[in-house]
Amino acid sequence: MTPLLKIDGVSKRFGGLQALSDVSMAVETGEIVGVIGPNGAGKTTLFNVASGFIVPDSGSVMLDGVRVDGRKPHHLCRLGLARTFQVTKPFHNLTILEAVRIGALNHTDSMSKATKLAQEVLARVRLDDRADQLSRQLTVIQRKRLEIARALATSPRIILLDEVAAGLRGFEIRELIELIREIAAAGIAVVMIEHVLEALMATATRVIVLNFGCKIAEGSPAAIVKDDKVVEAYLGTEALHA
Repeated sequence: MTPLLKIDGVSKRFGGLQALSDVSMAVETGEIVGVIGPNGAGKTTLFNVASGFIVPDSGSVMLDGVRVDGRKPHHLCRLGLARTFQVTKPFHNLTILEAVRIGALNHTDSMSKATKLAQEVLARVRLDDRADQLSRQLTVIQRKRLEIARALATSPRIILLDEVAAGLRGFEIRELIELIREIAAAGIAVVMIEHVLEALMATATRVIVLNFGCKIAEGSPAAIVKDDKVVEAYLGTEALHA
């Protein structure tokens, strides 16, 4: 079966920095895949390549069997790939409903249909009671939910989440874990960069580890935390005793 997303032998250099070196990965429909690694490992560059913000120097990106590397982000969004950003980017002077409706207009020219979809998505992420509130008035966790809602409103088949648990408290992380599981259960594949291991280990079925632009390990969360290369590069010896 053709993977929903397939990244094959992707490399990217910025001047003297080899940000990615022959990185490959595949994601199936409804799967939750985690991407971890130390700062500067190439995680965000990988997301930028996958989502069309950066063209790789070599290798390919396939979305449902169609080669898409080199296509613009809005083209990929139309094809069903959405992403969030580590630093949330709310439209401060728009209401939550208006902000999410922009994403819904990705697939329809009807304002009434876009409004209906936006309302459904807001209910899904538990922000429907704040639909008329301005985006700038949200708390950190609410902004994270809004970022996810904007992506979901584009009707994606796969969503790339960039450190959505960063800055959240314990109970907020648990709420986010529940939401991510619900998204995957609805058949949407999720790829998540995450430094909050509680969120990653509780959601991902498979974890990919990058270091200095190279993929050094891939496997289940339980296997990854016991991998010597991963412990040395990222987790630290204390992870073995956590």
